[in-house]
Amino acid sequence: MKTLTFILSLLGLALLTGIMAWLGIGHVFTAMQRIGVGGFLAMVAGQALVDVGLGTSWYLACPEVGLFRTIASRAVRDAAGNCLPFSQLGGMVIGIRATCSMPTLSRRLGPLQWPAAVATNIVDITTEVLGQIVFVIIALACLFSHTGANKFTWPVLGGMALLALGIAGFIWTQQRGGVAIHHAARFLGRHIAEGWRTTLIDNMDSFQGQLDLLWARPARIASGAMMHLLCWLGGAGVTWLSLELLGAHIGYIGAVAIEGVVCGIMSASFLVPAALGVQEAAYVALGYFFGIEAEISLGLSLLRRGRDIAIGIPVMALWQISEMRRLRASKHEAKASETLDYSDNATGSEAS
Repeated sequence: MKTLTFILSLLGLALLTGIMAWLGIGHVFTAMQRIGVGGFLAMVAGQALVDVGLGTSWYLACPEVGLFRTIASRAVRDAAGNCLPFSQLGGMVIGIRATCSMPTLSRRLGPLQWPAAVATNIVDITTEVLGQIVFVIIALACLFSHTGANKFTWPVLGGMALLALGIAGFIWTQQRGGVAIHHAARFLGRHIAEGWRTTLIDNMDSFQGQLDLLWARPARIASGAMMHLLCWLGGAGVTWLSLELLGAHIGYIGAVAIEGVVCGIMSASFLVPAALGVQEAAYVALGYFFGIEAEISLGLSLLRRGRDIAIGIPVMALWQISEMRRLRASKHEAKASETLDYSDNATGSEAS
């Protein structure tokens, strides 16, 4: 897996370098400068609002996790996927860790153990994919009216059909998988620390029980998926605003078509860290059908990466600070316990 991720990263970097060399770096940066500092901050603010909505989607499906914890853990999961040299699978593992360690604002909600954290992350990812499938279908409907769009429509539609079958099987596995769930947990266990691995594998019954409890509430699952769909549509709104600021006026429907198909293509390349090169090629190719200059399309993709980094780096820094404080507190508690034991033993010896 590590070797494949490394190879795909190199291929994606080569693709990105080739696109920039073909268009000319100077022309791309000139296009990006049209947006200005204020426009870039508007992009960041719009995406931050969408990120809050994504955390709220998770909360709607799994309210026992807590609203603050779902928003914060989702932000960490996305930041790890966008800013660190991992595939999306690596971001998910870090998101699960954040779900376990993230504090909550409510005293009624205690810390989550690994089985519950893995279960709730899996359900959130599933509801997000359900919302994404509907979003991509809407985007394809918006794309049908453009000449030559069938070059993207039918392949992406076929990919979404396969994704729909895959997610249906994934949902069935979560509810009745049994052995498959155990194999998935062991696969995940090979990519996490030994202590966490032991906790996860030794508590498989608890993990399956958590999944059963979450899937026993279809209304909450549906509300989470619907909120995810609204967030995808909100992300298309951020794309529309960005294109307007860059000087490309295609309307919101066109932005939905571009963003939806790009998301579908990126989902198919989830093993490529941060969809490096894939995202840029998709934006340039789709922009062509809407009459958008290639420099603007590539500039939009690079600005999107800059936006994700502007959000992701502070999020990862805050999470690291939180982790450091938690580890220090654990060490202090351990030292205090050792001191107490020593004192008790000394007192006992004097008494004897």
